[in-house]
Amino acid sequence: MTTKGSSKKLNVEDRRAALSSVRRTKNRASSQPAQREPLSPVPDANVRADFSILPGFREMRLQKAAAELLEIDNPFFRAHDGRASALTRIGGKEYINFSSYDYLGLNGHPAVQKAARDAVDRYGISAGASRVVGGERPIHRDLERKIAEVYGVEDAVVFVSGHATNVSTIGQLLQPEDTIIHDAFIHNSIVTGARLSGASRQSFPHNDFEALEGLLRRRSSKKGKVLVAVEGVYSMDGDCPDLTRLVELKRRYGFWLMVDEAHALGILGKTGRGLHEHWNIDANEVDIWMGTCSKTLAGCGGYIAGSRDLTEYLKFSASGFVFSVGMPPPVAASISAAIDMMLAEPERVERVQEAGRCLLKLARQEGLETGTSDGHAVVPVMIGDSIKATTIAARLLGEGVNVLPIIYPAVPERSSRLRFFVTSDHTEEQLKQAVTAVSKVWEEYDRDPVSLAKLAQLAAG
Repeated sequence: MTTKGSSKKLNVEDRRAALSSVRRTKNRASSQPAQREPLSPVPDANVRADFSILPGFREMRLQKAAAELLEIDNPFFRAHDGRASALTRIGGKEYINFSSYDYLGLNGHPAVQKAARDAVDRYGISAGASRVVGGERPIHRDLERKIAEVYGVEDAVVFVSGHATNVSTIGQLLQPEDTIIHDAFIHNSIVTGARLSGASRQSFPHNDFEALEGLLRRRSSKKGKVLVAVEGVYSMDGDCPDLTRLVELKRRYGFWLMVDEAHALGILGKTGRGLHEHWNIDANEVDIWMGTCSKTLAGCGGYIAGSRDLTEYLKFSASGFVFSVGMPPPVAASISAAIDMMLAEPERVERVQEAGRCLLKLARQEGLETGTSDGHAVVPVMIGDSIKATTIAARLLGEGVNVLPIIYPAVPERSSRLRFFVTSDHTEEQLKQAVTAVSKVWEEYDRDPVSLAKLAQLAAG
């Protein structure tokens, strides 16, 4: 869905005028002596690039038109008036909020905010340059050592963007002769990194390790490295992989194992250390730990944790690190403080785990389909139809609940859903209110569903 209001486009007259102008330019050029012809055509100032030919543009416009016909406000890009956690304010009204990654409520923690203010006073706002050429600050290395300690590995490297962490790391580590094998539900950033590397790419059905082993067996006789990538907690589904089984396969087939912990840190394990703590496995069994600092850690950016050889190599070769400005020191300081608070206050981890299980139980009791979720802070309510999911999400706002629809292409066609993120600050009463509201709005929708025929009637006036 896109925001209301149409973007400017050339109308028919403008297009004809532009075409005529181009023709006049060509005619003038052809009337000049050959030796005075320009080497390249001079673009007419009235001709503008037509970005509407780009892939997906038509679908975006169709979604927007459908929303306007149904008088549905755009559910995306909603401006929150202040800090958004279990509660938020949008347009001056308070809502129970399920669209925030602030899993442990650390974004508003006094110690985290103080760390950021102190760093501003000492370093200013920006690192001023890439860390390679002058943007390094002591707080960067302190943070990397702290992340490495969380996992019990040798070292870590922090990137200024979470998405770029995966893209740059995979793009740098793999070559065209290599292969990346990933879960079918893997994040876009890993797929993008695989494309950048030029390596061949294969996917296996979600959490189906027999299928993964079949791919590994067929690949074992070929040259090149193999990287297997999974997520610690799947951001669209709220479940996690069996790390024990993955480590067994790794020992048998000798691939590199990468775990994306973006939604797992702070959620899994007794102290929130992630998938390895959840399964009680030495983190050194995994070659590459990736995570983001924008969720549990209430900051921005991403990290890679593992061997010192790995992190040193990335610091001197990964484009997303070498050619990007260093993480702003106040952000690095606040992330460091958030790690301290996560470890010092494990009751926050316990509360978010309880809230996730509670929401999952309530949703299932209400007869709502929750997919493969285990309640690990992410609970989807499966809807199926994109129009239905978007309509229900819009109407839930009128019930005091802010939850976002996830529609194609973020998820496969006919797999649209409402995605609930829970935090340690959500109460059982808030969770009950949300589930009751979903059931109520869904029933109202089913009594008067929106169909393509109905949209056609609305379009016809």
